[in-house]
Amino acid sequence: MRELIILPGAARYLKKLKDKALKAAFQREIDAILEDPTIGEAKTGDLAGVFCRDIYHQKTNYELAYTLIEKDDKVLVIILAGTRENFYEELKRYIKNR
Repeated sequence: MRELIILPGAARYLKKLKDKALKAAFQREIDAILEDPTIGEAKTGDLAGVFCRDIYHQKTNYELAYTLIEKDDKVLVIILAGTRENFYEELKRYIKNR
């Protein structure tokens, strides 16, 4: 079993979601990632080690970024969640400042 850690930026975004269907879509993606962390698209360059999943809801593209840390039990860390607009620039800033 993997331990799930959601970093504050992603937790804040997910908590603010009012649309129950969108919240459920994010939850389905997180559950799928917990089962198989390799289903995300592996990023390269500045974002090496980060995986991303697309979520489409009402003609809007959302992103979910995560990484997998190997420890006793594998730890899955949700780094950031949000709309596709400026997502990768925000993700790079977030990772740089951590």
